[in-house]
Amino acid sequence: MVNLGATEEIIKMAKENNGTVTTAMVAAAGFSRGNIKYLVDKGVIEKSARGVYILPEILGDEIFNLQNRFKRGIYSHETALFLWDLTDRTPNRYHMTFPVDYNLTKPKKENIQCAQCKKELYSLGIAEVTTPGGNTVRTYGAERTLCDILRPHSRVDIQIVVEAFKRYTIRSDRNIPILSEYAEMLKVEIRLRSYLEVLL
Repeated sequence: MVNLGATEEIIKMAKENNGTVTTAMVAAAGFSRGNIKYLVDKGVIEKSARGVYILPEILGDEIFNLQNRFKRGIYSHETALFLWDLTDRTPNRYHMTFPVDYNLTKPKKENIQCAQCKKELYSLGIAEVTTPGGNTVRTYGAERTLCDILRPHSRVDIQIVVEAFKRYTIRSDRNIPILSEYAEMLKVEIRLRSYLEVLL
């Protein structure tokens, strides 16, 4: 049985949560899932991923939608540079890093550029950032990202790397001690030093 009061509450929950509501949130609020189906059938909300529903105006935020579908994917490399405003280039493919045991078949089908790393490095430097669409996603912080793009297998264009370091070194929130610590862990300290000596 559809409860119109409940459907209004569900829409309110979505609005307060950047346009997104999940079945878990609806159940926790004590409403039946039938209310979600009713709202989907009416076109008030749309299904974004399993158990995740969004208001239609959110549809344009692909960065947010992809992370809702691949919750263990952390935005990295050039996509992270874009999210931290360390490059002007809008990614034509989104780059995500997954744990080493994650099956990449589905994200690759979505044209995501996938990287994998071992458990102890996967969670290193995870941060939250706001997408251009105004939603929050998980990405690697600026310091971790700068170290990642220096790693030999990242194959990031040298011009993008130079530009990213130039932008980072003039930022007021730069954190060189953390950057150096991550560089050591990711074994890129010699390459990092050559950039910082020129720019600092």
